[in-house]
Amino acid sequence: MNVAQLLEQAARDHADRPALIAGDRRWTYRQLDDEASALAAGLAALGLAAGERIGLHLPNSPEFALAYYAAQKIGLVPLSLNVTYKAEEIEYIIADAAASAVVTAGPVALNLPGRDRMPSVRHVIDAKDLAGLRGRPLRARDLDRETTAAILYTSATTGRPKGVMLSHANIVSNAYATVHHLRMTHDDRGLCAVPMFHCFGQNFVMNSLVTAGGLLVIHERFVPDQFLEAVRLHRITLFYGVPTMYILFLSRGETLDFASIRLFFSAAAPLPTDVERRWRERYGRPIVQGYGLTECSPFAAWNHDVHVRPGSVGTPIENVEMKVVDPEGREVPDGELGEILIAGPNVMKGYFGNPQATAEAVRDGWLHSGDIGYRDRDGYYFLVDRVKDMINVSGFKVFPREVEEVLYRHEAVKEAAVLGMPDPVRGEAVKAFVVLQEGKTATPEALRKICSDAIASYKVPESIEFISALPKNPTGKILKKELRQDPLVSRLRRS
Repeated sequence: MNVAQLLEQAARDHADRPALIAGDRRWTYRQLDDEASALAAGLAALGLAAGERIGLHLPNSPEFALAYYAAQKIGLVPLSLNVTYKAEEIEYIIADAAASAVVTAGPVALNLPGRDRMPSVRHVIDAKDLAGLRGRPLRARDLDRETTAAILYTSATTGRPKGVMLSHANIVSNAYATVHHLRMTHDDRGLCAVPMFHCFGQNFVMNSLVTAGGLLVIHERFVPDQFLEAVRLHRITLFYGVPTMYILFLSRGETLDFASIRLFFSAAAPLPTDVERRWRERYGRPIVQGYGLTECSPFAAWNHDVHVRPGSVGTPIENVEMKVVDPEGREVPDGELGEILIAGPNVMKGYFGNPQATAEAVRDGWLHSGDIGYRDRDGYYFLVDRVKDMINVSGFKVFPREVEEVLYRHEAVKEAAVLGMPDPVRGEAVKAFVVLQEGKTATPEALRKICSDAIASYKVPESIEFISALPKNPTGKILKKELRQDPLVSRLRRS
């Protein structure tokens, strides 16, 4: 089994059908597979061997897809690198995964660490040079189904990212499940403006469209007017979105031209029920939701094959089980809150080089999601909150401790607590409460500058508030819940 065989099958069955469009560049399935096969030979000629990791430090682009499938063909493991990360963040991931090569491009290359800070990396390849890195075309190697196919890093509660290892079986089974539940065919045309370095864009969008033999239209980022024009120009049928996109389009106050869309889909963050309601009222069709995690490839639940239930993330997809348990791991009755657990062929192999974290996350075959929710009597699941302190900014994860540790680098900072505050467009915004050292001063702008130099922009606090002390329990743990209560915070504000 090999993920790249999805592309080879599409090239066999849909050779002359359009496969990929980005701006004025176009590929049929035959052309896309031919280029990926030639590039696979070029990568092999560099001495890169099966099992080694190759970092894809690329924005949404044809080069991402080509490098991804070329790597898969020879058994290299694509290592997705968030292009909004700064050098310090990327350095950690490359070192942790011991990447042997990195493919990068244009302006984002400036965020890569220097070669002296990436000792495991033998080759840094510029995307513009991929066309010249060719050899005699290679077919996809037939690998054991449990061989690692991709590593995608996701943050941990400590703020240090963890490398989620997905097997070929994980990705292939999830791609077929996506095609089944979305009822995808070769006539579907999907527009990907969500990041392809993220599991949503990489597996749910790219790999599933290839499995169906559909058309993948790539935008580097979400720009509303360009998105709308592409929907019209390419007669897009599948709207892949996050709640922020729907909120922005609703804010225009006019009915937009989505006549070609047969399915509106939302994932990566909870969809506000009011947004769901207003969209149905304006366009006469629901926004269907999916649920999952990078650790489950990512698709786990779907709302729905038969009946869409407002506010729900639906029921488990084919061959997947879910349940809700209490802190002792006992299943709770329908309607009661607990942690959502997932089991099935979508659940990851584990975290790269981190057996302890793997053992904590997957117990007795069940993935502990860290999400609090409940199941209704009909088997539909509803998300309520998160176990962890994770902040969700437009579908991107921000863990407070990572931001707090950067804030502590300023000499005037005595203590800091970071949390998510409600935001009408992005779901949550990052806010920092800071206690300064006595006799020292700092401005919000100075603290934000330290953050913006070290971490991705969406992690930088939107607002910073100085207070006299942080509320704590008797053991010294900061009580972030109380920081959200305005009366308490007002008593702690510095004069």
